[in-house]
Amino acid sequence: MNIAVIGLGLIGGSLLRALAAAGHRVLGYDADPAVRGTARTAAAQAPAAQRWQITASVGEAARGSTLVVLAVPLPGVPGVLDDLVDAGYTGLITDVTSVKGPVRDLVAERFRRAATPLAGYVGGHPMAGREQSGFEAADPYLFTQCAWVLCLETETALTDWLDLAALITSLGARVVPTTAGEHDQAVARISHVPHLLAAALAASIDGNPLAGTLAAGSFRDGTRVAATRPELTAAMCGGNAEAVTTALDEIMTSLESAGTLLSRKDPGRSLVDWLRTGHEVRAAWPALAGDSTELPAKADVLGRLGRVGGWIIDVAEDRRTVTAVRPAV
Repeated sequence: MNIAVIGLGLIGGSLLRALAAAGHRVLGYDADPAVRGTARTAAAQAPAAQRWQITASVGEAARGSTLVVLAVPLPGVPGVLDDLVDAGYTGLITDVTSVKGPVRDLVAERFRRAATPLAGYVGGHPMAGREQSGFEAADPYLFTQCAWVLCLETETALTDWLDLAALITSLGARVVPTTAGEHDQAVARISHVPHLLAAALAASIDGNPLAGTLAAGSFRDGTRVAATRPELTAAMCGGNAEAVTTALDEIMTSLESAGTLLSRKDPGRSLVDWLRTGHEVRAAWPALAGDSTELPAKADVLGRLGRVGGWIIDVAEDRRTVTAVRPAV
């Protein structure tokens, strides 16, 4: 398959390496000349059968590609789409952005004015981020066993969706079917708000060297993602502002309740019930996988699978069935 990866940070660079290792013809582009140089040098050092090419523009990368992957932060998406329209690209587009609704809307808006219709767009998001960033942190095995969202909207061509699901499962990832709206609500709680909480917790010991010396596992685990570049966190939270605000308000209300309980005569005993739900949820996470089963490759079936927390591990060559797994009960 001929694939262009636009943006060569952690996710884009890892995908570039993984696709090349899997035998695909891959072209990469990054707006930063230094990143392009680093990626070009790394390609020369890779085994001959697993090399990729680095181009000088978005249009050059897209030319001859049947799939373009947008691997840039949300603020960079409009410019890349403009370049694709100007280059006359008419293939399939997917992305790895952490917010899906805005990207879907940008693709629709930009390609409305294109001279030739786009073959299709399928929103995607691999849940494989790390606090490190940049091409230097890229890892071709980053996606092994990770959950990779593929959005299945009413306007999504099922054939495009299944082709992408087959490609992604071939890299070792688990494909989770959902919609952009469902995705954005979910990631606000499990990714975006945790980034804000981590940043607030880390900032709380600013100027307190004793706390920094004493900090151990709880602080380390609770603040890990605060090491993410602020620009990246701001872009993903700002792009999902409505869902993040709703989730943040609920969590702040819950924390205020904990504060009220701490003012009681016996705060330790008062907190037990407040703590119990979180303890039980965390103890049961992640859910164990149930047995795999074969399902018909139909949009309504796939949608129901995603809503119960299920995922896909394989797509039949004839695209008529998928191998699916649901969480064990």
